[in-house]
Amino acid sequence: MAKFELKLPKMGESVAEATLTTWLKEVGDTIEMDEAVFEIATDKVDTEVPSEVEGVLVEKLFSIDEVIKVGETVAIISTDEEVGKTEESNVKEIEDTHIHAAVKELEKNIVVTKEAVQSAVLGESTTNRFYSPLVKNIAKQEGVTMVELDAIPGTGKEGRVSKSDILNYVAAKGGVKQSSVVEKEQEKKIVSASIVETKEAQSVSVPVENSNGNEIVEMSRMGKLIAKHMVESVSTSAHVQSFIEVDVTNIVNWRNKMKKAFLEQEGEKLTYTPIFLEAVAKALKKYPLMNISVDGNNVIKKKNINIGMAAALPDGNLIVPVIKNADQLNLVGMAKVVNDLATRARGNALKPDEVQDGTYTVTNVGTFGSVFGTPIINQPQVGILALGAIRKIPSVIETEEGDFIGIRSKMYLSHSYDHRVVNGALGSMFVKAVADYLEAWDVNRDF
Repeated sequence: MAKFELKLPKMGESVAEATLTTWLKEVGDTIEMDEAVFEIATDKVDTEVPSEVEGVLVEKLFSIDEVIKVGETVAIISTDEEVGKTEESNVKEIEDTHIHAAVKELEKNIVVTKEAVQSAVLGESTTNRFYSPLVKNIAKQEGVTMVELDAIPGTGKEGRVSKSDILNYVAAKGGVKQSSVVEKEQEKKIVSASIVETKEAQSVSVPVENSNGNEIVEMSRMGKLIAKHMVESVSTSAHVQSFIEVDVTNIVNWRNKMKKAFLEQEGEKLTYTPIFLEAVAKALKKYPLMNISVDGNNVIKKKNINIGMAAALPDGNLIVPVIKNADQLNLVGMAKVVNDLATRARGNALKPDEVQDGTYTVTNVGTFGSVFGTPIINQPQVGILALGAIRKIPSVIETEEGDFIGIRSKMYLSHSYDHRVVNGALGSMFVKAVADYLEAWDVNRDF
């Protein structure tokens, strides 16, 4: 009997774990290739994880709301149609596998051999009841006979005995003597509780009294993940900011002149975002040491220029779809990608690979009226650029005939960078290069 381990796929360079939100299949269900088995969520995206094979789901290794590390096995899928019909096939199925969840910590370095599996057979069931390999293994370790196993009420699908059922039976039967598995479960709970208590002790949170009609609202799941990611970033990088004012009058006038023709010819709205991203891509090409990440004491120079574009969601959270190889796109291509990603981001329709592998991030705080901001770096990148609101302001205009006051469209660029690897000179020269490109915009250019 062939067995397939469905693992949590890599969700992005900076994503090491995800939260299981929904099981879309139950044990015993038939699964088609590419059919979704469960849903997960990270601070970047909610997505379904499909099966890479056809078969039957024989075991679920995590519960809803549990955190899963990238690469961990989440489900076991049998590719044999006869799964669960005979006890002999179940014995062969476990060969060379790891024991799930409760006993995984005890046997994480042990490969279960065929002989060990065969010794786990407890005798013939008088009820033809199906027992998962995990349940049978726990029963063997605790000396539970098949007669006892047949008598345990099951709370699983179709009355099957679950891990909790066998553990509860063993605990009740053993009295003072707890099973090694139960002890391990309790030990894990104690360790988890200690970690939670330690984190709570370290966090400086002031209790909020629910008085005077105050409403206490729990943070959303994505909100919690984003908060955790932001705190970790501040703790990791030495944030420094550089600000520069940019005259974008030429860009404003050119866009106003070209946006109608752009819509008619390309079928896309022409916003300022693709123009700014084009400038950032050119600056990253000029200063490749801004297109890096930090791994311990090593610096990783990125081959591709992949720009993350922070987008606001209807619930107030943010997501960062990534424009791959941004330096290879012309303005039309950039506009099409930007509009597509922004639309699907708001509809929660982004794919996992569309929010990963970013090498630099841009966020438009001017959308909400902010003149400038001090954004937090998206780890493991080393820089993020905030675009401020474009405003008409009186400005000194220098000409050959002298200086005079005129109305110009201006904005601030706010560049946050990691001072561990990016010094003030590089951080300032980079944002100055973005500004120079924008100010030199050719009002006679085509799109």
